[in-house]
Amino acid sequence: MTHYDLLVIGFGKAGKTLAGKLSAAGKKVALVEENSAMYGGTCINIGCIPTKTLIVAAEKNWDFAQAMSQKETVVTRLRNKNEAVLKGAGVDLYNARARFVANKTVELTAGEDKEQLTADIIVINTGAKSNVLPIPGLLDTAGVYDSTGIQQLSERPERLGIIGGGNIGLEFASLYSKLGSQVTVFDAAPTILGRDEEVVAKLAKSYLEEDGVSFKLGVSISGVKNSGATVLVTADGEDYAFDAVLYATGRKPATEDLGLENTDIELTERGAIKVDDYCETTVKDIYAVGDVNGGLQFTYTSLDDFRIVFGKLTGNGDYKRSDRGQVPTTVFIEPALSRVGLTEKEAIAAGYEVIANELPVANMPRAHVNNDLRGIYKVVVDKKTKLILGATLFGAGSQEIINHITMAIDNKIPYTYIKNQLFTHPTMAENLNDVFNF
Repeated sequence: MTHYDLLVIGFGKAGKTLAGKLSAAGKKVALVEENSAMYGGTCINIGCIPTKTLIVAAEKNWDFAQAMSQKETVVTRLRNKNEAVLKGAGVDLYNARARFVANKTVELTAGEDKEQLTADIIVINTGAKSNVLPIPGLLDTAGVYDSTGIQQLSERPERLGIIGGGNIGLEFASLYSKLGSQVTVFDAAPTILGRDEEVVAKLAKSYLEEDGVSFKLGVSISGVKNSGATVLVTADGEDYAFDAVLYATGRKPATEDLGLENTDIELTERGAIKVDDYCETTVKDIYAVGDVNGGLQFTYTSLDDFRIVFGKLTGNGDYKRSDRGQVPTTVFIEPALSRVGLTEKEAIAAGYEVIANELPVANMPRAHVNNDLRGIYKVVVDKKTKLILGATLFGAGSQEIINHITMAIDNKIPYTYIKNQLFTHPTMAENLNDVFNF
């Protein structure tokens, strides 16, 4: 039985960074990943990087084959880089299935081979997996894919059905419509982006429709089945025919088959691994980081989990989960939709005396230079303190600009500073002068 200072289960952002840092510092470190195609984690292989690479390819008007080829090139390069970095740092990399047999003992299975590892510190970094709704035929029908499978197609589907109008579903709807597919999105909710500013949600739907996406909202799907090579989706008693169907109905922490029942590690009511303010589980010296601990499912929050655990393990535990500031988000539809903090409705409900302002992208000089006038900026401010409560930026490049507002909120910078700030011209960022000009 081999013993390590640190054993990481899963090749996600937080775990791989911990493994590399501590191994480089002289610790004996092992990382276990069941699937060699997932070296580097979700983001690099099936999440942010491949999907955004495809989006950029679609914006360049590349055909489906070119886009998929570029995606594979980028993913393979980064996957190989991640493997090389860890091995170069001295990490022992195991390609095997990991399962707890006791609190600090993990059994590895690779084909017929089994071995056990122990460690002073164990970090669980197994990520999340697609949530499957109990729709008859969903998993038994040919031509039905989750967000991973839909990225492996060899031919572009002429007709693509998407079950789920959340962020993942909308990004794939935007992407595949740009690639030339006829896309239909099904969702039980009466609107898309129901938690966002109403004006933004309406604009986003209209833009997606302009790009060829159809919506079937407020519907109930009773079944999915094949009719020859066609996939039929039955919604409210009517059949819709597609060449492929994507189900994008959320993701849940990947805790199954980890053998947690053989440990004292507890789960939350939602099936995530329960952790404290330092990502430590209910077993001392076992940590859970990234999507598996039930936090926000973003690569950058996983990286923040790394900072927390690394600080704790190296004697500098002055930063913890409760210290985490605002978390900005972006939905990569066309144009990008970015948000941080509260919407106007949320701010009012929280008891703030609110000032809100909107600025159409069509009023922005740089947007005319870019020949892309779609979108709107909306900001929400506390009238009494002049502090920024939230912002929704719907426009080209918003994924970059939202980070400036995040820093302003976290550092309690009043909106008046941004109102009077000097920005370079012509840029999209300079329009923060005007949207904050109350």
